[in-house]
Amino acid sequence: MDSPTRPLPPLATLRPFEAAARLESFTRAAAELHLTQAAISRQIRLLEEDLGVTLFERRHRRVFLTREGREFGRTVSQALDSIATDARVLRGDIRDTQVVLFCQLCEAFYWLMPRLDDFNRRHPELDIKLATSTRPITEFGEPFDVALQTSGRPSGTHQLALTAADEIFPVCSPAYLEGPAGSLHLDDLPDHRLLHYRVEPADWLEWPDWLRAVGCGDLVLGKGVDFDSYPLLLQAAVAGQGIALGWRRTTQHLIDSGELVRPVVESLPQKDAIAIYTRRGASRRAATRALLAWLGERLAEDGFPR
Repeated sequence: MDSPTRPLPPLATLRPFEAAARLESFTRAAAELHLTQAAISRQIRLLEEDLGVTLFERRHRRVFLTREGREFGRTVSQALDSIATDARVLRGDIRDTQVVLFCQLCEAFYWLMPRLDDFNRRHPELDIKLATSTRPITEFGEPFDVALQTSGRPSGTHQLALTAADEIFPVCSPAYLEGPAGSLHLDDLPDHRLLHYRVEPADWLEWPDWLRAVGCGDLVLGKGVDFDSYPLLLQAAVAGQGIALGWRRTTQHLIDSGELVRPVVESLPQKDAIAIYTRRGASRRAATRALLAWLGERLAEDGFPR
């Protein structure tokens, strides 16, 4: 008996759609696929016409996935990533023992690296390859298996595997504070040099948000000093250049070593501060599952598990 014909959408439209959905940008999708933005837009229009639904909302020269677009993007991404993973294995591009972890630079340097020997001891048969960036996962164009970044940053259609909590509090060097930890009041902060991390688009908690969350949103802050790199901002705090907002996972060992102190006692808990993602299709691999299990265990040990 003949099998029914599968009603597939135009196959030429799927790669442009997947890239645009994953990157949440027609422009970046065009750059990745070496096409024009108009070509990406045309292919997605054809796909929308074929499916009879709107996949993207177009507003103010930006595009946003609709609910249907996000769900279909996950399906297409999973299918294409599964094909790509199997093709890479057949070509010999990857080994069953290799696993690629994309990690936000600050978490990689301050949280992951001191713990990575533990993973290597537990899994000597696995070869972990670390890729770092200050940019979100949607702007990372290389293959990966697992990704770690702070929640709220763009994640495209990548699958959320788990989250973990954190807490945010001001930090500075002991030399800058010139007093015991916790000796400042929140009302004192406007009189101090505050270090700011500025990122576009804004996907990072900043001083006004933190102060508002702890009940002091009416404080008027000075300009302070701006940084476009959080690791650089943290090093500026260590060097005594001012007071920064610190995430416990990336500052606790600096506090334990005496390089940083907490000038105020107030802290803001965050339930889902850290997010772990897997690339579609990667979770089928034993190496990926081993890394996910280890990350979940270490995050739970060091913080507040979800």
